[in-house]
Amino acid sequence: MSTDPSRLPGDLPVPVDDGAADHLRMAVLPGIVLRGTDGNDVNLAQLRGRWVIYVYPMTGRPDREQPEGWDAIPGARGCTAQSCGFRDHYSQLAELGTGVLGLSSQTSDYQREARGRLRLPFQLLSDSLLQLKRTLRLPTFTTAQMELYKRLTLIVDAGTIIKVFYPVFPPDRNADEVVAWLRADDRADQPRKPFRPTDA
Repeated sequence: MSTDPSRLPGDLPVPVDDGAADHLRMAVLPGIVLRGTDGNDVNLAQLRGRWVIYVYPMTGRPDREQPEGWDAIPGARGCTAQSCGFRDHYSQLAELGTGVLGLSSQTSDYQREARGRLRLPFQLLSDSLLQLKRTLRLPTFTTAQMELYKRLTLIVDAGTIIKVFYPVFPPDRNADEVVAWLRADDRADQPRKPFRPTDA
């Protein structure tokens, strides 16, 4: 079994659409404040412009074992590969006028290590209290006495969710799918300035 979290085994189980995200399209982001890996707080309701928010269970670390049976949980494996995909497409998304945020229930300290190691040019947000489970009814699963978010990706425009990718599989192709959707979306025809980090 591969211990490199950036490499995905070829026999991962495929997650099925259980309908747990059907209610999210056209939902409005709540006024919840989450801590970013730069130490600043982000109020989701105050995000301006268009954003990709990818929600993931937990990033692995090369020096630590994943929870027992991790690869057998549909949709669990691939957080590092997904994050690297958004890193590699960050410039394309910025030219499309779209910012990127990652979000998990891990602590900011844990996320900060991953962001530095993976050289992510965007912030990761910590929802360690699972506030979005309660306010947006984001789906979760439990393993090794941890409750983690199921993997999904939201495209948000002016505070409203306009597209939901769920389930996300394979996670290393999610950023490609997001870029393709943004280019095909009618809203992309509207004039948009390139995204800059100060737009948050």
